[in-house]
Amino acid sequence: MQKSIQKYAALFVLPALISFAIAFLIPMIMGVALSFFRFTTVLDGRFVGWENYRRIFIDREFINALIFNIRFTIVSMITINIGAFALALLLTIGLKGTNLFRTIFFMPNLIGGIVLGWIWNLIINGFLLSRGVTVVSDPKYGFWGLVVLMNWQNIGYMMVIYIAGIQNIPSELIEAAQIDGAGQSTLLGRVIIPSIAPSITICTFLTLTSGFRLFDQNLALTAGDPGKQTEMLALNIFNTFYGRTGFEGVGQAKAVLFTILVALIALTQLAFSRRREEEAA
Repeated sequence: MQKSIQKYAALFVLPALISFAIAFLIPMIMGVALSFFRFTTVLDGRFVGWENYRRIFIDREFINALIFNIRFTIVSMITINIGAFALALLLTIGLKGTNLFRTIFFMPNLIGGIVLGWIWNLIINGFLLSRGVTVVSDPKYGFWGLVVLMNWQNIGYMMVIYIAGIQNIPSELIEAAQIDGAGQSTLLGRVIIPSIAPSITICTFLTLTSGFRLFDQNLALTAGDPGKQTEMLALNIFNTFYGRTGFEGVGQAKAVLFTILVALIALTQLAFSRRREEEAA
């Protein structure tokens, strides 16, 4: 019976492979190819070689978006993971109503990016208008507004992952450390944090990649204003592709570079984190 099923295994996998090819593989190959063309539709392209890629690196707006995105991603990654880990510690010490708090903290992650950006636009502007400014009056307001938004949306999600890691620490390990006289700081630094290294890897990976891929929230909160100084990479690519006639090929080239950049960052981070886990083990 098992051999009979194995014989038709390829047939069962075929629908998934076809869907993957149609929805991802073919569009990706077409996208890479179109990045070497000047076009307005996929049927009227004119081959320009590396010209689109050359124009990227003289595009000051793209460079600004890259720098802004890197700053935002680093700050939000650190603050989200610290906040999520702190909440996870608080919610694993036996407080009453723990399940309710977990649900409340996790709920923002279920809200769509556009809605979330619009909500925080109202909240932040409501606070700043008392000072005669708005979230787009100064780039620093937009930057920290996006950081707060990102934290509010993602801390609860990362908290759940950290809680799972903390709850998987053997109680005997913690008890042995306490018997040996370990204080709270020693217990945290020598037992808890090394034991949840896989959770740290997952949360760091998720916050790192989501920070670089942020689009909806950026569009709804600041739309890149003032003067595109709070524009991130995804929004810059969107504006290039759909907002500048004759720049479709440049926008496509930016999208290819963006994909490669996110993939390289994610792979580097995963390799570094796994090496740390192996050394800790």
